[in-house]
Order: sequence, then structure tokens, then C-alpha cells
Amino acid sequence: MQFAAVLFRRTLEVFTMTLITFLALIVILAVIFRYSGYSLVWYDEVASVMLAWITYYGAALAAVRRSHLSFSGVLLALPLTLRKIVFLMGEAIVIAMFAAMAWAGWFVLQIMGGETLISLPWVGLQFTQSVIPVGCALFVIGQLLSLPEAWQRMVTALDVETEEMNHEIAKAQKSDAPFNERAA
Repeated sequence: MQFAAVLFRRTLEVFTMTLITFLALIVILAVIFRYSGYSLVWYDEVASVMLAWITYYGAALAAVRRSHLSFSGVLLALPLTLRKIVFLMGEAIVIAMFAAMAWAGWFVLQIMGGETLISLPWVGLQFTQSVIPVGCALFVIGQLLSLPEAWQRMVTALDVETEEMNHEIAKAQKSDAPFNERAA
């Protein structure tokens, strides 16, 4: 399971960073063309689609990394039995919500049929909007792949944010050590 989670995370990282890079290149290209007086007709539509793709695939990446906004301090303050119940309820709600969004997204794709982008008539809306069911399904997969580690952290009361802060403080203190020695 650990290997699958790492592979899934790395794949989403590469894909999301590729999307971000292409979006940045398209924006730069559009600025150059617009400045020269030859605006790209398709820029606005493609950029908004790419931004939606980055949002959905980035959300799936955040799910597998467990990087979404959370209130772990509140959860970890609860007694263990209640903590387990609240944790499982939270997981069930999140998974059910994204599964429902994936189903609704799939349903919407069926309705779109042969519709296309206005500026690029050879690009179907089913392709551009496929990010909704695919992104939501990937979110659920990411949530499930990271569940065992999240469960272990919850049971042992390990707070990811506190661990990250302590790590960064130790790193900063280590890098400041030569300056502190000179000052003394």
C-alpha cells in the first residue's frame, strides 16, 4: 500500500506540475501575442480549462499528501475512542462527497454529448470536463491510499503540522548555528 501511495503521489505531482508549466507558457505566449496586436482567440477558454484541471488534480494530490485544511488539534484533543469515531465519520463524509461529485460529473459528461469548445471546435467538452469525475475519483483513491498512515498518526496522536514546524525550526537553527557561534 505504501508503494502504491508513493507512486500515485509522484504521478500526480508530475502531471500537476506539467499542467502548471503549460499554463504558465500559454499565459506568457498570450501576453506576447496580445502585446504584438495578435491576440490568441483560444487563450481565455484554454487557460480557464487548464486552471480547472490544475484545481482538481491538485486537490487529489493534496488528498494523498493529507495537505488539505484540517483541524487536527481539535481531533487529537478528543479521547481515543471518540477520536476514532470522529476520524472515521470525517473520512466517510469526504469519500461519500467526492464519490457523489464523481457520479454527478460522469452524468454531466453524458449530457454534453458532441458539444465542443467555442474557440477550438475540434476539442470536445467531454474531454475538457472529464476532469470532474476523474479528479474526484482520484481524490477518493488518494484519500484511501493515505488512510492507513493517517489512521496511525491519529491513533498515536501525531500532528503533521507540529512535526513539520519542529522540523523547520530544527533546520533553521542548524543553518543559523555558524552565525550564533560568531555572535557569542
